[in-house]
Amino acid sequence: MAADLSMILPRVLIVSRRSVRKNKFVDFVGEYHLDLIVSYGAVPVIVPRVTGVHMLLSSFEPIHGVLLCEGEDIDPSLYEAEASGLSPEELEEIRRLHVSDTAIDREKDSIELSLAKLCLERNIPYLGICRGSQVLNVACGGTLYQDIGKELWKKFSEGLGTVVHMDYDNYDDHRHVVKVVENTPLHYWFKNSLEEAKMEIRVNSYHHQGVKRLAQRFVPMAFAPDGLIEGFYDPDAYNPEEGKFIMGLQFHPERMRHQDSEDFDYPGCPSAYQEFVKAAIAYQKKLNSSNCVQKGPRLDQEMEKKRQIIVRSFSIAKNMYTTGRGMAPTKESELEAGAEFLESNTALSLQQENRLKQMGATVRNASSYIGKLKKNEEREMIARKVMGKMSVEQLSDLMSFYHMMGQICSEVLDRKLHDIVTEVGF
Repeated sequence: MAADLSMILPRVLIVSRRSVRKNKFVDFVGEYHLDLIVSYGAVPVIVPRVTGVHMLLSSFEPIHGVLLCEGEDIDPSLYEAEASGLSPEELEEIRRLHVSDTAIDREKDSIELSLAKLCLERNIPYLGICRGSQVLNVACGGTLYQDIGKELWKKFSEGLGTVVHMDYDNYDDHRHVVKVVENTPLHYWFKNSLEEAKMEIRVNSYHHQGVKRLAQRFVPMAFAPDGLIEGFYDPDAYNPEEGKFIMGLQFHPERMRHQDSEDFDYPGCPSAYQEFVKAAIAYQKKLNSSNCVQKGPRLDQEMEKKRQIIVRSFSIAKNMYTTGRGMAPTKESELEAGAEFLESNTALSLQQENRLKQMGATVRNASSYIGKLKKNEEREMIARKVMGKMSVEQLSDLMSFYHMMGQICSEVLDRKLHDIVTEVGF
């Protein structure tokens, strides 16, 4: 029975943190995280922080969820750290105050950023706790405060409004207030514990860095009194029942427990893990279902040529979107193939169609491009005449081809256009 369960439970990857014990490296993951993942019905798979693992992540497939939690500061070069304005003396003081956290681990950065981007590309459920939330924000183009005390608190005169985010002498019992944003997952999880007038809970945190500029795709869920974002999520990628979950929490709900007890401070504390695992289970079912779909026929030379023309058309369109440059006359005919495919493709979701409309608004000479799309009606009439002369076998092959291309296009467009929208600021 245990063997059967191990085959059907979703796999959640968790990257370990490297430490030194008796002059030897050891890898570890906090047991609270593992307990919660197991208790809600998933299998935690620990990815060791070992040199070269970032090149071997495909060996950990299938991946149904990623939970990133513990670790040192992220390499500042990955998020525009030069904009911090900190002097060399201030940076040295930060390193002295936070020795255990400022020892950059580039291998761990590489592993975790690769996993975060993989989740964003495939819509794999992702939960980031503390450092994991910072990794998620950086992976999406956001930035961090290199040190909250040196950067954020400068906004407050005489220390007014400052918050103790890290208490070295009181790790688990330390708490500070956060204000929860209405109508967010965090609000629903802690709804019964919130005073309506205040919308506040007291959380455990242990960090000296935090989100500075939140990536465009995310929405805040909680703020500390000093303005620091303590939780965020992607509303377009949040529906646990459908396998969608992209979220970062700066605080530690897994450690918010009564002194000398395993009881949580609030009933909502484990909800992030519960909903995350629910999403992983749904994602696994969706993945298994798609893997069971019968594969289309092998593309012959003519079909492969058509596929390459369509891919080329999408590539040109993407360059137009990202650079904002007008369309070269020589490229117009190459765009037609992609435009025709998009107009005839019925596999696009409402969300994808909305994103396509957003992207169209950013293209120069959009009117001429839209004019070309309108020609599709004329092409449809021609296509009907051509297909009327085709054999049943030819039509069957054509349907299989477009069904397969529709699935591929739907998945790839969703990923690429979402990334483009984020880059251009929509």
